[in-house]
Amino acid sequence: MNSNSPIIQASGLHKQFKIYRKPPGFWASVRSLFHREYEVNAAVKPFEVSIQPGEIVGLLGPNGAGKTTLMKMFTGIIVPTSGELNVLGFRPDRRERLFRKQIALVMGQKSQLWWDIPAMDSLQLLQHYYEIDERIFRRRLSELSDLLDVERLLHIHIRKLSLGERMKMELMASLLHEPKIIFLDEPTIGLDLLAQKNIRDFLREYHQKTQTTIILTSHYMADVDALCSRLVLILSGEKRFDGPIQSFERLLGHEKNVSFTFAVPQDPKHVFWNDHDAQWNEDGTQVDLRISEDRLRDTSIKILQEFPVTDFNTEKMPIERVMKTLMTNPELIRTNPLSTQN
Repeated sequence: MNSNSPIIQASGLHKQFKIYRKPPGFWASVRSLFHREYEVNAAVKPFEVSIQPGEIVGLLGPNGAGKTTLMKMFTGIIVPTSGELNVLGFRPDRRERLFRKQIALVMGQKSQLWWDIPAMDSLQLLQHYYEIDERIFRRRLSELSDLLDVERLLHIHIRKLSLGERMKMELMASLLHEPKIIFLDEPTIGLDLLAQKNIRDFLREYHQKTQTTIILTSHYMADVDALCSRLVLILSGEKRFDGPIQSFERLLGHEKNVSFTFAVPQDPKHVFWNDHDAQWNEDGTQVDLRISEDRLRDTSIKILQEFPVTDFNTEKMPIERVMKTLMTNPELIRTNPLSTQN
């Protein structure tokens, strides 16, 4: 495979699922033996993407958008209905042995480790599965356990570990064979804030050392913001944005997010707040506003003069707010230029 060619290339990728529909009741069950009604659902519509070696790409979208279906097609778990897909020079759905030895898939809601044996036993089983030389296995085990700070946990049964500790072990198991691509599907789901940060820090450090290609899906925008340089937004199975994270943040315009805190509660229905997409806290003492850069100075001065402000801060439009706005009103993308990756 040429080092300058895309590590993942998809063209016209399409996936449909045939869903069986049955009315309730005994006779409906009997009728279904002879005649069944089906509904065809397009989970992924003709999809184009090109990913270069060493990139960290975030796949964003609401539940049911098609992110996990894409990940499963990239790894060969699901066979595409139509279209072309090339990963590392292979057709993933053929599940060739050499292909499987060069990828890793981590799913936050599923485990590849055996719960009733110590982590070390599971890792040794994976060593034989991936045919890793003993010397290389010991080196990788030492490197990864040091990076993840889990050496003391290797001989503890998986079921006795905390969720955050289990996720670290899942990452170690996935990286033992030094994959060229890591697919991470909700890797921090259910973890507390500290555990999420630890996983992000590890992934960032691991990528800096290895330049491994990482494809990430997450509903935690902090994961995406901290790790990804490029985002692909998927809505109802369609790609709606593909470009740098900075362009995504500006998709709603050149605006800032400004937060004001007041000495006493304010009236959220006051006419002044109508033009700024105001987001209030429960007691009306804090508001987040979306203000265009050219109006930022004048609007802020007016608020400071007319309201009892005790504190305020300005930041770029947070990715989470952009994401929520686009999920609520996808048509906004049509009024903004779609960034595309070549």
